[in-house]
Amino acid sequence: MAATSNERPSAATGNERASAATNDIRVRSPKFDFTGVPRRWLLGSRIASSVANGANLLFPAGERFFVRSVRRYLDRLDPVADAQLLSDVRAFSQQEGRHAAAHERAFEVLRAQGYDIDTFLRAYEAVAFGAIEKVVPHKLSLAATAACEHFTAILAEAGLTDGVMDHAHPVMRELLLWHAVEEIEHRSVAFDVLAKVDPSYALRIAGLAMASSMLGSFWVMGALYLLAQDGDPAGLLREMRIGREKKKRQAEAARAGTLDATKEAILPQKSIMTRVFGRGIRDYVRRDFHPAERDLRPVVERAMRTVRALDAAAHQSGRPSHPANAI
Repeated sequence: MAATSNERPSAATGNERASAATNDIRVRSPKFDFTGVPRRWLLGSRIASSVANGANLLFPAGERFFVRSVRRYLDRLDPVADAQLLSDVRAFSQQEGRHAAAHERAFEVLRAQGYDIDTFLRAYEAVAFGAIEKVVPHKLSLAATAACEHFTAILAEAGLTDGVMDHAHPVMRELLLWHAVEEIEHRSVAFDVLAKVDPSYALRIAGLAMASSMLGSFWVMGALYLLAQDGDPAGLLREMRIGREKKKRQAEAARAGTLDATKEAILPQKSIMTRVFGRGIRDYVRRDFHPAERDLRPVVERAMRTVRALDAAAHQSGRPSHPANAI
């Protein structure tokens, strides 16, 4: 299955196919006031909130790693032939830096709510970046970054389309909508740099293996670490049972064609981790895959309209908001 290092998958074909489906990479600087965000800010659920917070804990250090891994190879890009890609790398770096800073500000909410997140953060950063990053080849770090960016783009698309974010606290919803939009915009940058540096299919798949194992394991550990601090195991079991019953009821309604009439939040039948990694791996192993092969511009445009509506509602209610044109 592995290709030799000089065997190039049909990346050019993928790029040509994707060129009309890409979004401009726009650097934005929104401001968020996290005052008043509750512990159970997503679906009123400790499980959903902990899964989302578990991912949020990974973002700042992870995104700085992505930027390091990509920018390390700037000198391999031609200033003329790769001018657009160089511009995209600069915008990608700025977007990721802003994401990291915004999520670190959100960490203060978790600390104020009594969560010990620093023990987890120290362990995560020591293992992932203090140890693993220092011993793996730089090309593998870039390949893992390209795969991680593919996974985060799928996560972003899910967040913008499955309706779950409709049931998030308004400020967290705005944070994640902004982040999701930009993850989709720059989803192919690391992949395109990797194709310039070393288009080996074997390297791409090695990066996929590294990204899947590390992102998946740290995400699960972060979510479980937060859940454990919530206490009340009986309440957790009760929430899990209610969630299973709700999914079963909604699956039956979907088969009967009556799901649209439901008054409750519609839950995806598969977990977000299953949807991210299942689809992500299935797509990524195709030799002709390119991250921007699907046109997600309508998804981004709908998200932008939602953010503007949230800003307008915040302004009317007196809640702090950021200008719509910042998003």
